[in-house]
Amino acid sequence: MPSSSTSALLDNSHRIKTPEGIDLQLRPAGLVPRALAFAVDLLIRAVLLLVLGFGLGLLGQFGLGSGALLLFLVQWCYMVLFEVFNQGRTPGKRWLGLKVVHDDGTPVGWASSLTRNLLRFVDILPFGYFLGALCCLWNPSFKRLGDLAGGTLVIYDTRASQPQHLPQAEPDPAPFALKLEEQRALIAFAERQAALSPERRQELAAILAEPLQVSPEQAPARLNGIARSLIGPA
Repeated sequence: MPSSSTSALLDNSHRIKTPEGIDLQLRPAGLVPRALAFAVDLLIRAVLLLVLGFGLGLLGQFGLGSGALLLFLVQWCYMVLFEVFNQGRTPGKRWLGLKVVHDDGTPVGWASSLTRNLLRFVDILPFGYFLGALCCLWNPSFKRLGDLAGGTLVIYDTRASQPQHLPQAEPDPAPFALKLEEQRALIAFAERQAALSPERRQELAAILAEPLQVSPEQAPARLNGIARSLIGPA
């Protein structure tokens, strides 16, 4: 369809390969949705500070000192705490369907979140996030300076809006105990195989099923059965 082909041409992607050999396609968020998410978070912080500030204002000098500390905490800890404890999503990002991850797609951690948020004071120079916006427009993955320094990426949270489904298969328990990483690899393959070409699907299935000692032709069906046994009945 014309609309689909046009969307594909306009859509940017960030491709990574997991240690299990599975290709992941992440969709970096552009300047406009990121700006809207930031505006929502800014509004939430403003309302929070207004409400708390009004209450602290009734406490006199103690309230003024506490208000200054509160201003610092809300300004600098709001983004970091939500990103680390809420899977990279502040309320604004969640509302816009975005989240922050590491460049390799893993959840953002303390060091990266602190770095990307502390460098906001550079992104806002000389006024109105000029450097940050310029960097986003220049970078292929729409990264601002804080993202470049922290090794982070703001992406569309497609898994939240489009949950993955395993293909229908008879549960087939693994012949031996699987590590957590191996379980995740099998489930990820079963979820994403529909988006792979037949050749790539067969190649990955043969690699993942090698310890099972099954033929390459039987690998996809065997992996689907094991993944279904790990997830449980549909």
